[in-house]
Amino acid sequence: MRKAIIDLGTNTCNLLIAEVNNSVFEILYQGREWVRLGDDSINSNLISSPAIERTIKAFKNHSRIIRDYHVHEVRILATSAVRTADNQDLFLHEIKEETGFMVDIITGEQEAELIHKGILLAFGQIEDPSLILDIGGGSNELIITRKGEITWMESLPTGISRVVNQFPLSDPVSPSEINFLGNYFIENHQESIFHCKRQGIKTLIGCAGAFDTIADLIDKVDPLSKKRIKQSISLKAFHKIFGILIRSSHSQRLQMKGMDRVRVDLIIPAVILIHQIITKTGIEQIYQTDYALREGVLYDMLNS
Repeated sequence: MRKAIIDLGTNTCNLLIAEVNNSVFEILYQGREWVRLGDDSINSNLISSPAIERTIKAFKNHSRIIRDYHVHEVRILATSAVRTADNQDLFLHEIKEETGFMVDIITGEQEAELIHKGILLAFGQIEDPSLILDIGGGSNELIITRKGEITWMESLPTGISRVVNQFPLSDPVSPSEINFLGNYFIENHQESIFHCKRQGIKTLIGCAGAFDTIADLIDKVDPLSKKRIKQSISLKAFHKIFGILIRSSHSQRLQMKGMDRVRVDLIIPAVILIHQIITKTGIEQIYQTDYALREGVLYDMLNS
């Protein structure tokens, strides 16, 4: 059976197609379309008309690929930007009318649970208490896991697209802005930091998004060209990339080998958040994985 999963995020609309046979799977295709639901309207809790048009175009492109792969089942999930949008009914109606797709809006808690399952698919059993961090455009999910179980989780609308629209940054970002954003993230995620300290978290698992870009910059490979189920990132390597990025201008980042154009500006608040989490919790090791929400849906499909 071939299954397709579409993850409609705040910045990108991602497609995964997999062949599923009982508890065995093979990923056949992964692709994305740039939709930017998190444009200037996101902090007004609206999805703009151009964003709706971009999403319809993305779904039509994905639909052609789904047909080419002769998929038997399609599941479509929407996350933060859609679930907080005051005009979500209009948005969903337009998508249905133009593409025939029915979109399932999931809660922040459901999103965190699916991300956790995606990490389990990549890592298997995680014995030591670890922090999973998914940095999104609309929301951030922080999940503490131990022995395959969630011991703490939160999903907050502190995603990077919301941040850059609410707090325009200098180019390059200034020291005062770095300090401000660091305090902003710590204040909003203080409960997760408290639980990390309480549970002795030393391992950070960063999934998709900004962590993919960080790994690509470290490895100096083109964005999306290297597939990773699990890759270690040393603290030394992260701090080196962090230092380079926060001193860089927009034009300089565009020239960096491994920089994803989608994240050329979003990467700055993202690495500030990661740096603060590492500093405040005492993280000693980092892992990056491509697996996240879509793979969590696949996990459910394998175990249903």
